[in-house]
Parts: sequence; structure tokens; C-alpha cells
Amino acid sequence: MMPPARILKVVKESATAKSLYFIFPGEAKPGQFVMVWLPGVDEVPMSLSYLSPNVKGICVEKVGKATSALQKLKEGGELGVRGPYGHGYDCAGGKRMLVVSGGSGAASLAPAVECAIAKGYKATVVIGAKTASKLIFEERMRRSGAKVVVATDDGTRGTKGFATDVAAKLLGAHKFDFIITCGPEAMMAKVAKLANKHGLEVQASLERYMKCGVGLCGSCAFGRYRVCADGPVFSGKQLAAVKDFGASKLAPDGRRTRL
Repeated sequence: MMPPARILKVVKESATAKSLYFIFPGEAKPGQFVMVWLPGVDEVPMSLSYLSPNVKGICVEKVGKATSALQKLKEGGELGVRGPYGHGYDCAGGKRMLVVSGGSGAASLAPAVECAIAKGYKATVVIGAKTASKLIFEERMRRSGAKVVVATDDGTRGTKGFATDVAAKLLGAHKFDFIITCGPEAMMAKVAKLANKHGLEVQASLERYMKCGVGLCGSCAFGRYRVCADGPVFSGKQLAAVKDFGASKLAPDGRRTRL
């Protein structure tokens, strides 16, 4: 069993999100996730939002018991971390990437953008949120060298409307080689349709309820795939083969629920 990871820094990112930076040596790729354990509370999957050889980071949005407990941790505290797991983003097939982020999806996408730009890619990033106070990593994306366009549902920052509407306009006006996306699944399903319309490859990072994180329990089933082992990042071809994409998923008790 790995020793607990010590928290080095806690940063408030938005009205409802905090980043936790912790000591966790080893290599990880953009798009991979870790299983984070708080004894007596729960173990939950979290996308890695920061990557360095010895320090990793997660961005925690308060949505339930486990994330509320994580947000209460302070510098010097400890948490259990195992991983990294899964397949990340594959930035191949051209140098011009369109990135479409919704809500907390920017946590998974930020390290992918930084890594791609460091390798010579050009990135245009659409960051969407319900309101300005829930935007995360906007300035971080800009500092990486990406062109950033913001959309909020209520118009409190950037374009009023959805990230997919902004993405559609960008695709009509500029040339891109591929798209990566993370956010609400209904949003990503629209992004996949846009990619298909423009003949572009797309990669989407999915979220499902997970128990084991290593492909054994089947709680994160997605068609014939397991999100923890075969994803969480899937190609457009894989997504097209699963009729439930953007429509339904398994609840923690195994019942199928609509998204």
C-alpha cells in the first residue's frame, strides 16, 4: 500500500472549486485520473489537473460528501492516492487543436493544453460555465499560450450562451486538425457531432461512477468498454459505437439513468 500523499498547497479556483496540490512522484499523462481516498468517507476518481515529476494536483468541485470532505483539507493534511489510471489524450494527427471545456472539464484539459503547446501545437480553447464565478483555469490556459474564448450561460463573462455554440462558430471560420473535449456528457455529444460534420477526429473524457479503477468491477461500464481501463478518454470511433453516449449511464446502484 502506498503511503498517504501530503498536501502542499490549497488554491481556491472558483466559487465552488479548489485545487489540492500534493506530493506524488511518478509519471502521469494528461487525461489520466487517480483514485483519491479519505478513510471513513469514500474513495472517488479525480482527473489530474496538474502534472510534475513529484507533485500532482486535482481540482475539486463540491458536489457531494466526498468532495465536500476533500475541500475541507488544509496544507499539511494527507489523503490516499493510487494511480494514475486510464488512457489520456493523444495529441496526434495535426498541430491545430480545438479544445472545448464545460464546467469542471477544464481540470482534465488544462495539462493537455500545456503539454501540447510545449510540443509546438496551436490551441484554441473554449471554456464554458453556467456563470462567471464558476469558471476555472481561464488565465492558466492563456498563460500556456492558448487562444481562449469564454462562454457563460448567463452572459456574466464572455459570450452569452453555450460552449458548443462558440465551438460551432470557430469551426466555421477557422481550420483545425482535431478536437479534444471534457465536460457534461450532453455537451460532449454535441461536440462529437460537430467534429463529425467537419470531418475531424475528436477525443472526449468521460465520467462514470467507479469503484475499483482498474477494470475489474464493471461499475463504470460504457457499452463494451470500461471507462476506468479503456478510457476515460475515448476516440470518436469508440464513442460512435456506444448508443448510450450522451443519453444514459449506470447509477451507483446499477440502475440505468438518463443524463
